[in-house]
Amino acid sequence: MSATAVRIPRDSRPSTPVRERGRRRPRPARERAFWPLLLPALVLYTALFVGPALYGVWVSLHRWAGPGAEMSWRGLRNYTSLLQNDAFRSSFGNTLVLAVGGGAAVFAATFLAMTVLRQAKGRAFIRSVVFLPMIISAIAVGAAVGFLLNPDGAVNELLGAVGIEGLPWLGPDLVFRCVIAGLVWSSTGFYIALMMSAVDAIPPHLYEDAHLSGATKWEQFRYITLPLTWDVFSVAAVLWVVNSLKVFEIVLAFTTGGTPGDPPLEARTVAVQQYITVSGGHTVPDLGQGAAMGVFVVLVTAVLILLIRRVTRRDRVELS
Repeated sequence: MSATAVRIPRDSRPSTPVRERGRRRPRPARERAFWPLLLPALVLYTALFVGPALYGVWVSLHRWAGPGAEMSWRGLRNYTSLLQNDAFRSSFGNTLVLAVGGGAAVFAATFLAMTVLRQAKGRAFIRSVVFLPMIISAIAVGAAVGFLLNPDGAVNELLGAVGIEGLPWLGPDLVFRCVIAGLVWSSTGFYIALMMSAVDAIPPHLYEDAHLSGATKWEQFRYITLPLTWDVFSVAAVLWVVNSLKVFEIVLAFTTGGTPGDPPLEARTVAVQQYITVSGGHTVPDLGQGAAMGVFVVLVTAVLILLIRRVTRRDRVELS
């Protein structure tokens, strides 16, 4: 039996879409609009943020007194000199204490509020009240607290009225603790509002089932509230670290109180020390040293964020 090849006429072959060689398939309208829409924002972001940031790194390698002055190359000496600068080391230590100690106080108060406010009557009003300090200017908060804690301020006057000797709140031993207390007071409301928004999304029947099973308030928080709000807490922790490493206004207003002079060394943060270095203070301004401080803080911030994200990384808990 012989096989014969039969040629099928071209017109009778099934019509299949064949891409012509050398001709690209038209892209969807959504893909064609991607770069035209993204490019203006990308150019603007590069010009306003990326460009100045890279220029700041370049400045940090020079000695420069500011516009109109000549830049002289220093290389990494601006960075190595930071480790020998007592003022910078003290301000950096204060900043870390503020980030860790202040963060512990903020989130301790936040977790307590998450437990208390979940079923409290008038919780919407309470949230508004605790959030109120967040919308007040940090300058106003610092000036007000500094006025209250002045040696002749209202706090010492009140202590004297009950027979207690006034304390040197703004002295070297207590001033930075008072700064942390003022910052915690003004910032906690924001994190309470952020975390409570996650608590509101938890179905109430979970707490009802836990209550019927005999779970205590602590057990309900540990096994229901915290796991289901952990992702939001991770974001809140990153926000706190970023904000705490650039604290500036409240320290300046708190310690100067409208009087001339720099904040005392015991109360300075890195941002305050950077401002004093760049503005000159009692010496010649050094923008190169100030830029090196900024780059150093950015690197520390990145490391802390990576550590926080790793420590707070857990399997996502979802409700079935």
